[in-house]
Amino acid sequence: MDNAEISDKLVKLLGLRYEPVAVKVIRKGEKIPEGFSEPEKNIRHCQSIMRARKGESFVIPADKHACMVGASSLGLVPLPPKVKEGEFHANLGMFDCSDAAANMICQRSAFEEESTIATVVGPLKDFKTEPDVVLLIDLPETLYWLIPAATFFEGGRQAFSTAAFQATCVDSTIIPITSGKMNMSLGCYGCRRSTDIQNDEMIAGIPYKNLEKMIEALEKISDGPMQKARQK
Repeated sequence: MDNAEISDKLVKLLGLRYEPVAVKVIRKGEKIPEGFSEPEKNIRHCQSIMRARKGESFVIPADKHACMVGASSLGLVPLPPKVKEGEFHANLGMFDCSDAAANMICQRSAFEEESTIATVVGPLKDFKTEPDVVLLIDLPETLYWLIPAATFFEGGRQAFSTAAFQATCVDSTIIPITSGKMNMSLGCYGCRRSTDIQNDEMIAGIPYKNLEKMIEALEKISDGPMQKARQK
């Protein structure tokens, strides 16, 4: 399947309200795919995701990333000292002290410092290249069906890693890329403050390489268990 077909199947099988969003992280030495333009103003990774679900596409080099917390985790810029030491997040009132905030940063998944040069973000259907990860933003019930799809062939349980911050950059982009497994997030302070994500929406990040198998599973359960549950 090509990206347009994968996107169309995801939208129809799950009943998605928005376009699946593709993300490719460009490492040093890699070429930036053609057909993408830089945003006029600096933009956060979470903002690029939420705008891409409504049809926009971007290539965002390091100097166009507005959030240094997200950019540092994506390997684009050095980690700011105030973030590393916990002062930045503690000052937001989300932690009891800077040590607690620093502990969150210490435990986050991140790419090697300054190992990447840009992120490319856009609707999956428009991607002419292979992305690293695909993000879905929708209602919990809609994204729930990704769990039986992920476990359909081998069974087992799904374990998700999340935190109070970095729902799109760490939870939904980096963790799926580095782990090779889907991860889900309820959102975070930053994306809920800076984007149009709705109060009843959450996020799933799926490694691109896993999508065809998950679609195969969704096709098997969509007319049976999914419809029975949705028509209660």
